Amino acid sequence: MKLGVVILAAGQGTRMRSSLPKVLHRLANRPLLRHVVDTSNELDPAQTIIVYGHGGEAVQQAFSSDNGLLWVEQSQQLGTGHAVDQAIPVLAGVDRVLVLYGDVPLIQTSTLSSLIHAASETDLALLTVNLENPTGYGRIVRDAQGRVQRIVEQKDATPEELSITEINTGFLVADKKRLTNWLSRLDNNNAQNEYYLTDIVELAVADGIDVKAAQPDDSTEVMGVNDRSQLARLERYYQCNQAEALMQKGVALLDPSRFDLRGELTAGQDVQIDINVIIEGRVELGDGVRIGANTVIRNCTIADGVQILENCVIEDSIIGTESIIGPFSRIRPGTKLAGQNKVGNFVEIKKSEIDEASKINHLSYIGDSVVGKNVNIGAGTITCNYDGANKFQTVIGDNVFIGSDSQLVAPVKIGTGATIGAGSTITADTPPDKLSLSRSKQFSVKGWKRPVKKTKT
Repeated sequence: MKLGVVILAAGQGTRMRSSLPKVLHRLANRPLLRHVVDTSNELDPAQTIIVYGHGGEAVQQAFSSDNGLLWVEQSQQLGTGHAVDQAIPVLAGVDRVLVLYGDVPLIQTSTLSSLIHAASETDLALLTVNLENPTGYGRIVRDAQGRVQRIVEQKDATPEELSITEINTGFLVADKKRLTNWLSRLDNNNAQNEYYLTDIVELAVADGIDVKAAQPDDSTEVMGVNDRSQLARLERYYQCNQAEALMQKGVALLDPSRFDLRGELTAGQDVQIDINVIIEGRVELGDGVRIGANTVIRNCTIADGVQILENCVIEDSIIGTESIIGPFSRIRPGTKLAGQNKVGNFVEIKKSEIDEASKINHLSYIGDSVVGKNVNIGAGTITCNYDGANKFQTVIGDNVFIGSDSQLVAPVKIGTGATIGAGSTITADTPPDKLSLSRSKQFSVKGWKRPVKKTKT
């Protein structure tokens, strides 16, 4: 049985009060629609169609790398039934159609699999859920034998129907031929003057179809995003689930409610993460890694025994074994620390390779550089790698000592074992094992007096 997936993503999202299409707003740093597409892909459908409308060009551009997606425009917003109907002509060679929603990001593959299984017994299956407060949702109306009869929308419901707590989530699986027929029979004779997808339930019952229902394990799976408040609640729910999963794997989170994983994290044993840490992209943490508070790590590999102190930003870099970073360090893309390195407070490193046991303890910028082993770089050192048009490389040999407040004007090479005197501006290669410095001669002016303010008469 071949499955076709239709994802409805045409809504404008006026309550978001944003120029960005609603389905491109982010949860865990990924568009809402991305969560839905990724979940759909896990079902291995024969076709996936996204019905777009508001901001369609931006939505398609955001998914330009997804070659398997098909796009259908809903130029007029005439309801969910109308939206699915736009996709029908594009669906080819499928037996069943699964309807998903681009603004409902947390639906789980296991829940959809249960829904698909329920549909294998009949031509229409719905995903429903029971809520203590069902206000705003369409109600599932059943007969005395508990069989689904129809769905009534909130605005069209009687007082008795409004007391029903089982609600429609919008997710359904239907036989394609049957669905095509039901969609052709819809009308917009309702309070919204729209073609409701939910009305196919009553049509199916009239055709003698036994409509099945499945339910998720957690009602939050089917919660949609209509405003910023709902998005924030889903974000925190999502993050709490990820934190719980990491702790079950042995990661120590000092406060799970103040941790954000916006990507994929692989962690070894005895990893400890303090509060307000943000992990983005793909991050790998070795055994015994400790991460201090208020730190951002993005697309990095952090080896065993590394300590990252408070308030650091590390991105697209490799940090070697038993290095100490921070506090207040910034490690920019393309940086590789070989191991046992120390990068201290207010140090910035960019696109540089630092060999073993080298130290940059404070207030320095190292960019486009290759630094050898056992190098000590003093406070206030700058590699001047940019001339306003081009970048140049600085090469520092093993066992070099660079005094504080030095400027190394690239391209330049500092020989093995060399010493650079504090306050020097180095513009030419320096020999190994020698002291190099450039300073103006110090002198004192005899008879000089500090100016004083004139007194008013």
